[in-house]
Amino acid sequence: MQGTAAVLREPNKPYSIEPIRFDAPRAGEILVRIHAVGICHTDMVFASGAMGSPFPLILGHEGAGVVEQVGDGITKVRPGQKVLLTFNSCGQCSQCHSGDPAYCHDFVGLNFACVRPDGSSCAHDDSGPVAARFFGQSSFASHAIAQERNVIALPDDADLTTLAPLGCGVQTGVGAVLRSLNAQAGSSLVIVGGGAVGLSAVLGGKIAGCASIIMIEPQQARRQLALELGADHVIDPATGETAEQVRAILPQGAHNIVDTSGNVGAISAALGMLAPHGALGLVGVPGSLDAVLPLPIVPAITYGYTIKGIIEGDSDPDTFLPELIALHAAGKLPTEKFSTIYPFDQINEAIADSHSGKCVKAILELPA
Repeated sequence: MQGTAAVLREPNKPYSIEPIRFDAPRAGEILVRIHAVGICHTDMVFASGAMGSPFPLILGHEGAGVVEQVGDGITKVRPGQKVLLTFNSCGQCSQCHSGDPAYCHDFVGLNFACVRPDGSSCAHDDSGPVAARFFGQSSFASHAIAQERNVIALPDDADLTTLAPLGCGVQTGVGAVLRSLNAQAGSSLVIVGGGAVGLSAVLGGKIAGCASIIMIEPQQARRQLALELGADHVIDPATGETAEQVRAILPQGAHNIVDTSGNVGAISAALGMLAPHGALGLVGVPGSLDAVLPLPIVPAITYGYTIKGIIEGDSDPDTFLPELIALHAAGKLPTEKFSTIYPFDQINEAIADSHSGKCVKAILELPA
């Protein structure tokens, strides 16, 4: 299958739109023609080379498109069907069997190795293999090879551009609140970082019925967006110690905190905002694999704090993504309010705008 992809030849370099040959789907694989794909902060982290990614590389993991071909054994979807792509999982380990595929024993290999399980690539240029299968898809491309575990069937009338970000950023933010922390109605919620994941967490707080939602974010435009989406208070960290500002609103501290910043200083400050039995969810990926959080152990014991790492909002995509699609249809997940659409060939501009904060969630549309 001849197509195109945004190829990253070296870390921290611009993407180039290049012709790419995609393999026909093997047994258990699905060839999807990508119509739209969101840009996620995780794409940028791996594009930096900090995580040891192979190059040349095709990234992208919030794809949405139409099935073109299926390999032997596929029963979940059929050619011509609209689908949403998400993270991959093995389906065989104890975590997958218990409904926790985000913590699949093979998560790292299936999502970050950027090759098939046998070590081969499904994408090639004239010089040889190009690393693909990022998050089981690599959807910065006209086509992606996926598997049944990371494909969700959509209704025929689904808007692929609008729904694309649900596959990672939105399910992570909403899921962090609803699933990972299991925020209860009437509880308090603090969100650190007002990007797409953080704003999705605001929406998750509204859905959960949180009584007080606070957003901590340095950019004024994003603080305003948080208020429009349902936050009760916003805090600019430049105006003073964030823990003091939170406790001025919540004297007993916050029941739930979601950090989407990955900033060690911001996370350390968040520890001082927790209420007794409060929980801090770590979502944001720091810029270094060596990042360490200093934990005040005596207060953690005394007040029974929970510090929880979160991947993909503890999502089981087969059940949670349909819930999010229904919430969007009901008007409770208006992700369009923080999304900006770019043509696929403007991927470098979209990424620059994401880095600068000019846009919150960039979505690339591919030619039909």
